[in-house]
Amino acid sequence: MVHFTSNTYTMKREIITFANKISKALFKPAQKFTADMIYGMLASKSCLLTEIADQLHETSKKVNVVERLSKNLHKGVAHQLQNSYLDTIKQWVPDEPVIHIDDSDIVKPNGYKFEALDIVRDGSESTKTKNVSKKGYLVTEACVLTKSNHPVSIFSKIHSSREKNFTSTNDVTFAAMERGSTLFKKATYIMDRGYDSNKIFLKMEELDQDYVIRLTARRKLLYHQKWTPATELRNRRKGKIKMPLYYKGGQHHAYLSHVKVQITASKKDIYLVLVYGITEHPMMLATNKEIKSKDDVINVAKLYFSRWRIEEYFRSKKQIFQLENFRVRKLIAINALNFYITLCMAFLALLSMKPETSVLKVEIIKSANPIKEKVYFNYYRLAKGVARILSYAREGVRYWFKTKRPKYRQIRFKLIA
Repeated sequence: MVHFTSNTYTMKREIITFANKISKALFKPAQKFTADMIYGMLASKSCLLTEIADQLHETSKKVNVVERLSKNLHKGVAHQLQNSYLDTIKQWVPDEPVIHIDDSDIVKPNGYKFEALDIVRDGSESTKTKNVSKKGYLVTEACVLTKSNHPVSIFSKIHSSREKNFTSTNDVTFAAMERGSTLFKKATYIMDRGYDSNKIFLKMEELDQDYVIRLTARRKLLYHQKWTPATELRNRRKGKIKMPLYYKGGQHHAYLSHVKVQITASKKDIYLVLVYGITEHPMMLATNKEIKSKDDVINVAKLYFSRWRIEEYFRSKKQIFQLENFRVRKLIAINALNFYITLCMAFLALLSMKPETSVLKVEIIKSANPIKEKVYFNYYRLAKGVARILSYAREGVRYWFKTKRPKYRQIRFKLIA
C-alpha cells in the first residue's frame, strides 16, 4: 500500500457516511457523538473510553473528552437511532431471513462497583463436566444473516437477574423474537438446546414463525398417538440421507433421518430431524418447516449448523473490541456501549458485502496481511485492516462536523434628516 493518506481519507469517509445514515434523525451533537464512537472504536479496536479518546485527536484535554463520552453513554440509546439502524439492516437481508438467538456472558470477576452485578456461568472456562461461575452479566443476542452470510445483530441486551424491574430471561428472549417478527414478516429462528421449552414453542406458534430448535434428551414427543421419549425415536432409526458437512475444523459426513411428530406444547404436526455421525449422541432437531423431499431435510440440518456464525459473532465482539474490558458502571451505559459496538460490527458487515474487486476492500485485506487467502468469517481481518489504515490519521472526525453559522450583515446607521 503506497498512498496511506488517501486510503485513510477514504476509510474516514466510509465511516462518516455510515454514521450519518444511522444518526440522520438526531441533532448535530448526537450525530457527532455517534461518529466519534464508531470511529474511535474501529481505530482503537477497544471499548475503553480512554483509548477511544486517544484516536479522536481532539484539542480538548483527554479527561474532558472521556467525560463527554461517558455523559452521552449514560443517556442511553435514542429510539430514532435504533430504528434507523434496524431499517438499514433490513436492506441487507435476503428474502428468507435466518435469525439466530443465543445467550452469552460477560464476566467481571474483579468488579465491585458495577450496577446489579450477578453470578453467571463463564462459558470460556466451563466444561461438560464442570461449571465455572463468576461475577458478570448475561447477554441475549438475536442475529440475522446478511446476503453475504455474515451475522448482524437486531437485538442485543445485557441484563441481570438483580435488576429492579427484571422479570425473567424468557421475557428478554421473547422481546428478541418479537423484534424479529416486527422487522420481517416471516423468518426462520435457529436455537440450541437451552431453548427447548414449551413456552418457546408456543411463542413461535403465536408469532407464526418458522423454527429449528435442538431438543434435549428429556423431551417427549407424540408419535402414533403415544407419548414417546425423543431419545427412543432417535435410537429406533438410522440416517439414510447422506450430507457432507464441514464441522469444527474438519470435513465430515452426516446421515439424516426425519419423522412426523407432535410436541407437548401444541397439537400441530412438526418434524423431528435426526442427525447421525457428527456428535457422540445423534442430534435431535424440531422444526415446523415443511419437509417434502430429501433436499428439505438437508436444508433444515444446514440451517442449524449455521449456528457457529452467532457463536463466532460473540467471540469476535469480545476479542476485537474487548467487550469484557469496559469501565462504565451503570447498566444503561453498558447497554449503550454494547449498542455502539453493534454499530461497528454492522460496519464490518457492510464492508464484507462489498465485491472482492472493490478498491477499498482490497486495501483493507492487504493492510490486515492475513495468513489464509480465504476464510468464511471476515470480521477479524476487516477490523484489523481498518485499524491499520486509520492508524495513519493525525486527526479524528471533528472537522467533518463544522458548524454552519449565518453571515452577519454589516451594521448600518440610519441617518435621520
